Amino acid sequence: MKKGFPKDFLWGGATAASQVEGAYNEGGKGLDSQDCKPQYFNLTREEKNDWKYKQMTSEKYELAKTVEGIANYPFRFGSDQYHRYKEDIALFAEMGMKIYRLSISWARIYPNGDDETPNKEGIAYYHNLFNECHKYGIKIFVTMLHYAVPTHLMDAYGGWKNRKLVEFYTRYAKTLFEEYKDDVDYWLPFNEINAGRFNPYNGCGLIKDREENYDQAVYQSLHHQFVANALTVKMAHEMIPGSKVGCMIARFCHYAATCDPKDQLTQLHDEQYTNWFYTDVMARGTYPSYMDRFFEDNGIHIEMKEGDRELLKAYPVDFVAFSYYFTQVSTASEDWEKTDGNLVIANKNPYLESSEWGWQKDPTGLRITLNQVYDRYQKPVFIAENGLGAVDTLEEDGTVHDPYRIDYLRSHIEAMKEAIRDGVDLFGYTMWGIIDLVSCGSIEMSKRYGVIYVDADDEGRGTFDRYKKDSFYWYQKCIASNGEDLN
Repeated sequence: MKKGFPKDFLWGGATAASQVEGAYNEGGKGLDSQDCKPQYFNLTREEKNDWKYKQMTSEKYELAKTVEGIANYPFRFGSDQYHRYKEDIALFAEMGMKIYRLSISWARIYPNGDDETPNKEGIAYYHNLFNECHKYGIKIFVTMLHYAVPTHLMDAYGGWKNRKLVEFYTRYAKTLFEEYKDDVDYWLPFNEINAGRFNPYNGCGLIKDREENYDQAVYQSLHHQFVANALTVKMAHEMIPGSKVGCMIARFCHYAATCDPKDQLTQLHDEQYTNWFYTDVMARGTYPSYMDRFFEDNGIHIEMKEGDRELLKAYPVDFVAFSYYFTQVSTASEDWEKTDGNLVIANKNPYLESSEWGWQKDPTGLRITLNQVYDRYQKPVFIAENGLGAVDTLEEDGTVHDPYRIDYLRSHIEAMKEAIRDGVDLFGYTMWGIIDLVSCGSIEMSKRYGVIYVDADDEGRGTFDRYKKDSFYWYQKCIASNGEDLN
């Protein structure tokens, strides 16, 4: 029985280009969907948690495209890593990171998404960034699409519901494989692919008020992403022998509220429809039979081309990854108390503590999830995101004291260790986000995740200088001891 983390375990950190890079209009980059998400600084936190605030509308989107500069669009400045990547990677190396999970901006490589040739400045930027990682021996895990869809693909083609995006995406993927085949250790075609259902603007480039049949557009978009995912696996294995390509979902672990059979059935369906459907298609290579009834009951008809099913079956992924932040309750009751979660509104669990943003902390749920995922697929497992968003204070002496983050990380890493003892083949962990970045859900810098503090506020004011938090030194010690010293 394994009693600790494997000696070659990949400890690291994760970011997304749209949240950390900034420089939204530099180096030939085109506008993308994340550049168009506004922040309303006058709203309270409760108002920002309202789903209406988080949902994109045509009015918001069209206005954003006319605005020059950062204004109230925090993703446009991010953490300024575009200009400071050498400094950041040196800090990662000082911490002892083994692997950096980052995303490549599609609009930085193909500004419009459907361009015939890539942007040379964008290509060069990532070559330079990867070379800097290699200088310190840091492995690279690339997310090829982390929500940010070039706006031209939304305007001209309607987002991922149009099958033409499969063609444009695979052209983009081929370019990445040609350019970075010797640089990247692990590939992930789509971040949290189930976001296509729980947040279709992020996941599929869809705006609800533009769709006559929203659910049909969502699931058609997802099918096109599944096809693109399989084609990417095929291409990677052919172009880069021995390459490893994974899939990823935002993992929503559900507990039945009671032993009432109705709650138990709700829990089964919640697991199937929000989690297993996506990984079943990409890891097993087939549409699961339980979705047949779901599609029929909801009037959804997936348009498939001849050979799609065979393609999915022939090219499953090599490993399964997920993000994990919280758990929630499944119930048939409509009166259950609600709380906030990862781009979703969740049923609250009275047995758990919550973060400042209402996300419920549950390290045991991570152990449960790891066991469930590995039992189901028997493929290596990677935790692509896990962390705590909180308000941090930069002291006058340049220190940041964040014991709450250390407690969160310690409890979840302990759960990982227990899952490995359970027999789970867990090979890596990239904490989200290793450096402060603009939060995807609340669109603000003040919800900080990093072990490295970035001196910038929600409106992009500040020096953007970097400071090590207490959690930086804690994680450094954790990595150095391979997860044994968690004090």
